Amino acid sequence: MNIHRNARTTPYSRAEIVRRVLILHETPSAVATALGVSCRTVAKWLARYRAEGKAGLVDRSSRPRRIPRATAADLVDQVIAARRQRLCGKQIAAMLRLSPATVSRILRKARLSRARDLDPPEPVRRYERDHPGELIHIDIKKLGRFDRVGHRITGDRTGQSNARGIGWEFVHVAIDDNSRLAFSQVLANEKKESAVAFLHAALAYYRSLGITVTRVMTDNGACYKSCAFRDACKALGLKHIRTRPYTPKTNGKAERFIQTSLREWAYARAYPTSEHRKDALEPWLHNYNWHRPHGSLQSQPPISRLGHNENNLLRLHN
Repeated sequence: MNIHRNARTTPYSRAEIVRRVLILHETPSAVATALGVSCRTVAKWLARYRAEGKAGLVDRSSRPRRIPRATAADLVDQVIAARRQRLCGKQIAAMLRLSPATVSRILRKARLSRARDLDPPEPVRRYERDHPGELIHIDIKKLGRFDRVGHRITGDRTGQSNARGIGWEFVHVAIDDNSRLAFSQVLANEKKESAVAFLHAALAYYRSLGITVTRVMTDNGACYKSCAFRDACKALGLKHIRTRPYTPKTNGKAERFIQTSLREWAYARAYPTSEHRKDALEPWLHNYNWHRPHGSLQSQPPISRLGHNENNLLRLHN
């Protein structure tokens, strides 16, 4: 119950009115004076209590029992049907001879006021490749370099790292669509040379686990649209797939991995410098791939998707 700030009575004070009059036998006028309400208010709550008991002391809806001039239900249905045909509120009002305010109220109640409300939300389409290596997602995350504990920990934004000329570094990430095995490196830039070098390093990592990569998915960043990256994919026998513009959910596994890495690695500790943060990446990646339970893998680590026996896992584990 949302009682306004100037309310003189609440269910508790109404019960107190009833108690004082019916049990303590105080006069209604004395109770009204003591509680700062009128004698009419005291009489009202006494009458409700006698008629309904404790339930009568609770607030009732202020909605009237009858609304003679309410818009007919069939007219409301016509307004909604016209709106679903993409007519605007004023067109509907003119067509049905209603007030624009009435039409607006009906559409607001039906949650059809905005144009985007007319289109049902696009269903979430989840996909997963059948075997490790069929597709790896590659993306880049830009992080500021720093030489002291950053504002995320201290709250002090004065003299931020990029403002003092320390610059940026770029986390290149790759994640396998089927197994969720991830590989990442912190590089100096996001140019085509770095993208190609990271591609070779990622393929070497997956090859060391017995995974042969056949497809690569990236966004439409300049380094991935470059001829150098195209030629590298061709030389490596990879099919390069680029996402549609402004649809990051297509590359969602990489996006989600970036969120996880920021939360559990990049921003998880108060690193003295960005170099310390960089050094912590490889141990965190090892834990992510070999030990950390993954929600979409029935709480198993990504390495479990490779199907290796215990001897092979011991040979690969380091």
